[in-house]
Amino acid sequence: MNLFVRVLPLLLLAASAAAQHAPQSAPKKPLVVRAARLLDVHSGAFIKNPVIVIENERISAVGPGLPVPEGAEVLDLGGATVLPGLIDAHTHLLARMPETPEGYAVDLITKSQAFRALEGAANARATLRAGFTTVRDVESEGAFYADVALRDAIRQGLVEGPRMLVSTRGIAAVGSYYPFGLSPDLKDRPTGAQTISGVEEARRAAREQLGHGADLLKIYADWKNPTLTVEEMRAIIEEAHKARRKIAAHAVSSQGIRNALEAGADSIEHGHEADRAALELIKKKGAVLVPTLGYFEVAVAEAPNEQAKQAYDKRLQSIRKVVALAHELGVKIASGFDANSARNQGRNAWEVVALHRAGLPPIEAIRAATSRAAELLGLQEHVGTLAPGKYADLIALSGDPLADVTELLRVRFVMKGGLVVRNELTSTPGDSAQAPFPPGP
Repeated sequence: MNLFVRVLPLLLLAASAAAQHAPQSAPKKPLVVRAARLLDVHSGAFIKNPVIVIENERISAVGPGLPVPEGAEVLDLGGATVLPGLIDAHTHLLARMPETPEGYAVDLITKSQAFRALEGAANARATLRAGFTTVRDVESEGAFYADVALRDAIRQGLVEGPRMLVSTRGIAAVGSYYPFGLSPDLKDRPTGAQTISGVEEARRAAREQLGHGADLLKIYADWKNPTLTVEEMRAIIEEAHKARRKIAAHAVSSQGIRNALEAGADSIEHGHEADRAALELIKKKGAVLVPTLGYFEVAVAEAPNEQAKQAYDKRLQSIRKVVALAHELGVKIASGFDANSARNQGRNAWEVVALHRAGLPPIEAIRAATSRAAELLGLQEHVGTLAPGKYADLIALSGDPLADVTELLRVRFVMKGGLVVRNELTSTPGDSAQAPFPPGP
């Protein structure tokens, strides 16, 4: 008999005995957070002098003036306003693309998967420190399954970042995704998404991505024009729903939206050219719209010249009308900033302000990044509000976000699962690591 085979049972027995007799560590004492007020995102009202009791990563009690448990550690945030940790429903943490016409292709051919993963860790840290404690990452943009690795590394405490749901590679029609313009002679050309043609390839891609750890799947219903067929999308969606996973559908055009919804998509990403009928269909199907318009707010403010500014502003005004109509019709809206460059990673709260400027009342814009986003992610039992049983994910601001939504760009305190990630409440007033938000329209 092999020596290893004979010795292994003895090693296992010894390890088991040691584990049984190892001293148990004492339970962590409760942590109490106090502040001037807490925004209840369900009611839209402030709770004065809240006391949040945290035990084992989760909130055990919350309310005004609650007694502090004996022996608890107290963290007093003074005059701050406390909110639930924010949620971004459309991130690309593996994307740090050069902002040039050829930047996407250059990224794919010059960066290793290992380097992309390290970039993802940096982006994850910036996103968490901006107050976003949970994200739905909708495609690794050519980094294959590095998003799964990043998600798992964060869960294991190896790197700092938000809770992640990941969609891995994304699924697009052959010839309908970045990078474009490459020589047809190239073999094994790099791709930003997994491209397919036909129902069986669609089904296989879905099964492969789910098998490699996808929490949801991302499909491309259009790219300027409709691309994947309803039948191809339906095969992908069937596989996802069998596995109790949701589908995020990139759909800009009205026809792309209709095709994705007919196939059974759970959310529409972008929807920038949606007509009234498409928006009404989103509402009828109970799907969620993730408009991703904050990028255009930033682009207008930071345009390199007047011509570019006017072009971005024209696009922004058009998208604002779509978002305003969607809100008027009662379409469920979730916040997603769609950052994919070094400049924009960690600036996720700009999307919340952009939603407000497009017509959502402040509390509705905040809900889009808290309770509404949590519902879209299927995590409403764990995040999105500050209530007993939820993770102790919270942020604090110096001002009133209902009076000035841009306060979310000046997050002063971040806690994830009861652990303090950032605390600048004792810093000089007005000091912030965040870039100022551009002036309103």
